[in-house]
This record gives sequence, C-alpha cells and structure tokens, in this order.
Amino acid sequence: MVALAENVQKRLTVQTVEIAPNTTAIRCLDWDRDRFDIEFGLQNGTTYNSYLIKGERVVLIDTAHTKFRDLYLNTLKSLINPKAIDYIIVSHTEPDHSGLVEDVLQLAPRATVLASKVALQFLENLVHDPFSKRIVKSGDRVDLGLGHEIEFVSAPNLHWPDTIFSFDHKTETLYTCDAFGMHYCSDDTFDINLDAIEPDFKFYYDCLMGPNARSLVNAMNKMGDLGKIKIIANGHGPLLYHHLDILRECYQTWSHRQVQAQTIVGLYYVSDYGHSQELAHEIAEGLQKTGLGVEVMDLTTAEIQEIQELAARSAGILIGMPPSANVAAHAAISSLLGVVKKQVVGLFECYGGDDEPIDPLRRKFLDLGIKEAFPAIRIKQTPSTATHQVCREAGIDLGQLLVRERNIKQIKSIDANLEKALGRISNGLYIITTQKNDVQGAMLASWVAQASLQPLGFTVAIAKDRAIDSLMQVGDKFVLNVLEEGNYQELKKHFLKRLVPGGDRFAGVKTQTAKNGSPILTDALAYMECEIVSSIECSDHWLLYCTVADGKVSKPEGLTAVRHRKVGTYY
Repeated sequence: MVALAENVQKRLTVQTVEIAPNTTAIRCLDWDRDRFDIEFGLQNGTTYNSYLIKGERVVLIDTAHTKFRDLYLNTLKSLINPKAIDYIIVSHTEPDHSGLVEDVLQLAPRATVLASKVALQFLENLVHDPFSKRIVKSGDRVDLGLGHEIEFVSAPNLHWPDTIFSFDHKTETLYTCDAFGMHYCSDDTFDINLDAIEPDFKFYYDCLMGPNARSLVNAMNKMGDLGKIKIIANGHGPLLYHHLDILRECYQTWSHRQVQAQTIVGLYYVSDYGHSQELAHEIAEGLQKTGLGVEVMDLTTAEIQEIQELAARSAGILIGMPPSANVAAHAAISSLLGVVKKQVVGLFECYGGDDEPIDPLRRKFLDLGIKEAFPAIRIKQTPSTATHQVCREAGIDLGQLLVRERNIKQIKSIDANLEKALGRISNGLYIITTQKNDVQGAMLASWVAQASLQPLGFTVAIAKDRAIDSLMQVGDKFVLNVLEEGNYQELKKHFLKRLVPGGDRFAGVKTQTAKNGSPILTDALAYMECEIVSSIECSDHWLLYCTVADGKVSKPEGLTAVRHRKVGTYY
C-alpha cells in the first residue's frame, strides 16, 4: 500500500510503502532541491528515507530533514502511536537524517537511541533533554521479536565518522543510510529503471563515497559476513532490489580501483568538542575535490597504534586542536610526532573555548622538517559560511600540493605531438566573479564558448579542484568579465595569485555590484550577468551551461584578449 501526504507549494511529499513484512519505508521526497550541502549540485532532487519495523518491539531507523517536520511527524503518527517506539537507530548524525530525532523523542520519551559512540556524543549536544541511549558496534544485536533481529555493522567515514549499518536478519534488509544512495527523486520506491538512475548513482558515488573508498571496502567486507542481502534500504533515492547485484558490483569495482590509485590524508580531531566536526567536514570536502581520500579519526577514542598506522600511510596529516585538558588527545598527538617523516601537516582550531594553543605543536612539526600545508586556521568567533569556505580552501590547497607531482607525471606521459596540437586551440580571456551570502570568489577562465542563441547562452569549464566550484552550482549567478587585448596583464596577474585560505580576492581591484549581487570588474572590456542552468561532468572538469540576463560593453572599439598556448596538457 502506498500513501502520499503532500505540500504542493514547496513540492515536498511523503510516501509510505511496505517494503518487507512488518517493515515500512517513510520516504520524504524533496522534488525541487537543487543543491546538497554547498558543493553538490542536484539535477533530480533528492529523498530522505526513514524506516519503521514492527516486531514485538518497534524500531525507527533514522528520521528526516527539518523542512519535513510537520509532514514527517504526522505521517509517523498515522502509522503508529509514537509512544510505542522502543528504539531509534541513528545511522549517522548528518542533519538531513537526524534533524527530527529530538522531535521524535518528545513523542516517544521511553525510546532508546541506538548509535555509535561518536554519534551519541554529538546527539547529547543536539537533544536538549536527557534521553535513553546505548552504544552499538559491529556484531551487536537487538531482538525485536517475530524473527526480526537487528545486527549492527560499524562503517565509519561513509561519509561521516559516526556511521553504522543495520541488518534485519528476517527480511534480509540492510539499512545503509548514505552508502549505496543517490540524489534522485521519483515515485519509484525501488530501482526499477536502471537507465534512469545510473548516472545519479555514479555521480553520488564519485562525490561522496569515492573519496572514502578504503573505508567503503572495509564496510563491504563486513557486509559479506551478514549472509544474503535481499534489499539495501539506503538514505537517499530509490531502494536497491531489482538491480542490487549489479549496483553492489559497481561499488566493489569503483572502490577497489580508487584504493589502488588513491593518496590518503589522515584527519584527526576530537569529535564532541567545539565545532571540530563541522570544520573537519569542510576541510575534508576541499581535499576530496582534488581526488584525495580522507580517513577521519577521533583522537580521544582511537588506539595509539591505529593513530600511528594511519599517519604512516598518509601523505598529509590534519589536526584539529583538542581542549587543553584532554589528556588522551594530547598523548595521541605526541604519538604522531614519532612517525611523521615526509608528510605535510595542517592545523586548525576547533573554537571550543579551551583549545590547546597551535603554535607549540606547529613548532614541533617544523623542527622535524615537516612542511606546512597551509597557514594554521585560527578561529576567533563562531564559525560562519565564510569560515567554512576558508576550511574548504585549505583542504583544496593541501590536495593540490599532494597531487601536483602525480599530475606532472601524467602530463609527461602524453605524446608530445598530441599535446602541441591540442595547444593550438585558442581561447579568449575572462574573469568569473561571484558572491553567495558573505563568500566571494573569482577565477581566470579561458575555456568559454557561446552555446545557444535562444536563449543567449554559453558554456564554461571549471576544474573540479577549484575553490570557486562550490559557488558555481546549478542555479547560482555570477558575472563573466571579458578582458581587453593589450590591457589585461594587471588583472590577469592579480587573479592568478595564490592566496592564503580566506584571503580577499578583490583587495586593490576596482569593482561595482551587478544586479545579481556579484562583483563587476570596472576595468573589464565587457561584462555579462549569468545564471548556471545545467552541468555535465567531464573527467577533471565540470562543463556548465549558462544563460545571460544582462550585459554591457565599456569600450565598443575594444577587442577581446586571446590566449594562445603551446601545449594542451595544462593551463
């Protein structure tokens, strides 16, 4: 049976479907969402999947995004009296899945929350009233009666450090939250149309799962010990059933390929302290944009041997400063000093009110001859959108530093005649400028070409490891500034400069504000106000199709600056 509760104005709907005996999926369909986090442009909306299992005892697996509060809670109450809920499994604490846990606990005060240790530490700060809780880890089981026995599988870093899977042995259903998901919104509960979902399934893997391929391989190995899996009930998109074997094999193939080629960065922090989790997540996002893998470890809960093993096989080490009084965390950091050799290191404050000072630790690393990946991130006020951008830029800087040598080798492997021929494709010179909330961005661009007349539109290619990528998603607005032949060197030089993370990209440059809020370069030959309509993935770049809403030429007699390259293997 399928029931739909609707909010037509916001295009939010809730679908309930019995997917197995005594098991109901509560799928919150977000039809028009065009972005996930700040990075992730969406083409087909998304869903937030929650599950209700009724044995002799009742368990709710995950909740939904807060935008669904009334729809979700009313739907839940139509399925069961919330006071009858015995357990709430929190697969991980990312807000799109845990956003309504506090609301459900108010309706189900006797329910026990089952989650990983790290997740429960986070929830204690999120839920304002005391609640019953139990830490679960791999191999732990909960008997619901009527044959429903839930076994837990620890799956950290997919893609948050606190993730667990849950497996119902009766229905052979594995609940995986983000893993095996996709941002694809439709009325199809299951993966009926493989051709339709496959691009979003791969895109989701590349953006969220691929950078954590090593952790994913570990989790899939544990899945193999569970026996037959009939359904994968994920947290986003249609559930996997009809093409489960094919899509599991895709994950296996992609992940093993990633692990073989991947450079790893170890990220250490104290998960329940200050703003460490959100800041670490932003730095990891930046690293992953450059194709690096990130393995996250809690300095308080991890064993010294685990901490040193990760550091030894990592090309870079990131440390979020712990509180001064945390003896275990300081012992863990001291153990790192004994194994670092050629790694690069980055340090950041967590803004917890009692952060251990950065400079003594920084000096110890520098005295060992360790290179600093970026200037230490020192946070003096509550993290904002701009702070998050600083963290992402720091991650990108570290990633670019680590992949530079690999990229040079790849360039040298290309046939010299081919790279010279490709270099003969000439392009104009432009500067893209944009602003979103309190974050500004700019980049020199040359891969720009007109693409349509009705409406007026063009394409621009943006490298995936550009910091501006997070401001250039479908629906975002920006200005394309056209540089003038014979009068562009100063602007080109300025916008090619590398800045420290968070540096003012427009310092010393004359600008005015466009109608869409982005900066216009006063000294440009012409400008166009643009909006991103769609994107296509092209290996290491995104190809963006953009429409033009307004524009002006400041010098009608001026000519567009043109760039001629000798080779086509780098800018």
